[in-house]
Amino acid sequence: MLSTDSFLRRHTVLTSLGILVLASACLVGCRLIGPHRNYKLDVVRPAHGEKIAEPGILEVGVAKRDITPDLSKYDTWNDLNGNNRYEKKKGDTYNDLNGNGKFDGVWLAGFNMNRPAKDVHDRIWTRAIALRNNGVTVVLVTIDSIGIFIEEFITVRKSLDESLDIDHVMFSSLHIHEVPDTMGLWSYPIPFLSKDKGYMKLVNQANKEAIEEAVRNLEPADMYCAQMMLPSEGFVRDSRPPIVIDERLSCARFVKHGTDETIATFVCWGNHPETLGSENPSITADFCHYLRQGLEDGVPEPNGVEGFGGMCLYFQGLIGGLMTQLHMEVPHRNGTDVFKQDSFEKAEALGENVAIEAVKLLRSDDVWLNEDPKLAFAAKTIYAPMSGMLSWAITLGLVHPGWYWGKARSEVNVIRVGDVEILTVPGELYPEIAVGGVEAPEGNDFGIEPVEVPPLYSLMTGRMNLMIGLANDEIGYIVPKSQWDTKPPYTYGRNSAPYGEENSGGPEVGPTYHREACALLARMHEAF
Repeated sequence: MLSTDSFLRRHTVLTSLGILVLASACLVGCRLIGPHRNYKLDVVRPAHGEKIAEPGILEVGVAKRDITPDLSKYDTWNDLNGNNRYEKKKGDTYNDLNGNGKFDGVWLAGFNMNRPAKDVHDRIWTRAIALRNNGVTVVLVTIDSIGIFIEEFITVRKSLDESLDIDHVMFSSLHIHEVPDTMGLWSYPIPFLSKDKGYMKLVNQANKEAIEEAVRNLEPADMYCAQMMLPSEGFVRDSRPPIVIDERLSCARFVKHGTDETIATFVCWGNHPETLGSENPSITADFCHYLRQGLEDGVPEPNGVEGFGGMCLYFQGLIGGLMTQLHMEVPHRNGTDVFKQDSFEKAEALGENVAIEAVKLLRSDDVWLNEDPKLAFAAKTIYAPMSGMLSWAITLGLVHPGWYWGKARSEVNVIRVGDVEILTVPGELYPEIAVGGVEAPEGNDFGIEPVEVPPLYSLMTGRMNLMIGLANDEIGYIVPKSQWDTKPPYTYGRNSAPYGEENSGGPEVGPTYHREACALLARMHEAF
């Protein structure tokens, strides 16, 4: 009878294959379980009837951290035809600076999976604003990233200094298409498997430091608010019918209590930061850079404005559909020049134009003081049914690790700061679910009437209501189920399926998010 040792020696190929299969099964199993498996939120604070500290003067603190990768630590490359895409078959080569036999580049997210960064045009950041009142502390974080999955944010939450008494942190990605890939979808050579874990650690550490510093910087503040409908012409277009745009430009200015000295400005508006297009090789925050710079430092003449100083925090709005500035004209503030082609000039013009509108709004008669800035939040873990390619990727643990029997774990938040109400979206919401205008066009795959009704904004009760996208997660486009369109006959007279569904978690994500958001808003309103 052969011993086990003898069998293994005689069948080295079978043994190696068995070890490989076992290791692969263990890896997939770990990814299916996912990190922080038992993490679950279901909280409203202050809860209905909960005794809390009396609301007083709002405290505010801000901080930021640079998350620009150090390109000197990555491989360089030789772009033979100068098209800014790494194409090995066309003769492009890389310089293996660390000698590990593979191309370690900084892969830019969005558009194509073969865009290694060549340089840095402007620094990219994570920025945090901490709010404290009536015994509640909430931090809002905005990150110059394409999107980040929820497990990374849970990791950061669990790492925070407990002595700071932080009740909740809401994270949001700006969905910039010219920054390092933090999702693993655009990284070379194999999507999903080539994600830069070292860079992700840098981002997580930066988030942690910015959050903690913002809380340590808390000081008494006054909050001034204003909101307007920013006409879409020259700013943003909806690339898919029905044409519905959330035109809200929501702004706030935080000043040191009793003074006019700015601590921070807050802006929320929806548009894809992709003005540079698919051929750009430079790391940049796109129009977001110029928007923030305009609020902080001002916009020069002609037709410029004086900035407020302090720190500007720009949060992404509702961008599904999708909301973009590509293939449209953006005017220069001089009233003469117009930019249509992808360029830094166009990004600068767009960012400065939004900044000018925001600055003028915050200096207008429409500004109001948030006189009773009582702080409250609600946070709920949700489980969204997944289908299609994303479902398979999650099942195999390639993206969004953690499989919950066909569903992906995500999150919805409601935050109240006095008369300001914020609802979060864990992806890219089609604005008609919020604004109204969901349609049931002939040819929709399910032959149904609109499901996601009433519009979410109609349920919000603040004097200023706004929605922040890509918050605490990125589960892709959130499409109204009655507009789902993957099979002929196609809707709106199309000859082929529209863009959107291929980058969505599936047709049940929209109804699930809408249902959970409605329920959480109701719970907040009962308690607040």
